[in-house]
Amino acid sequence: MTARPVPIKRNVDPRGSLAILTRPHEIPFEIARIYWVSGVPANTPRGFHAHHATRQLAVCVAGSCRLLLQFTDGTEQWADLGADGPAVPIEPMVWHEMHHFSADCVLLVLADRAYDEADYIRERATWENACHG
Repeated sequence: MTARPVPIKRNVDPRGSLAILTRPHEIPFEIARIYWVSGVPANTPRGFHAHHATRQLAVCVAGSCRLLLQFTDGTEQWADLGADGPAVPIEPMVWHEMHHFSADCVLLVLADRAYDEADYIRERATWENACHG
């Protein structure tokens, strides 16, 4: 199993670059929540969870980071995110971790659901049991 990276369309001219994500082409769901991660201290990973139902699209709008996705079938995928793209979908039940944040990284995430703590699977063993139990 893998997540298909989503190319980010850009209009570039002498005034700069305009990045574009549209629904339903690059964003395959209605957006209910938008959040971003920034100011991550050096060598500090984030994430380490999965969601029961939430679908997300991760977009690095400045700097860079690496996204590790682990799927229910046991496969892993690393995605290098940077300001030039791509965006990466994170589907339900995909364990995800973010690593190697640059000092200037701003990771924007679009989600199809409002925050609900009950949707989170924060313990790795609980996720593994849900996948294979």
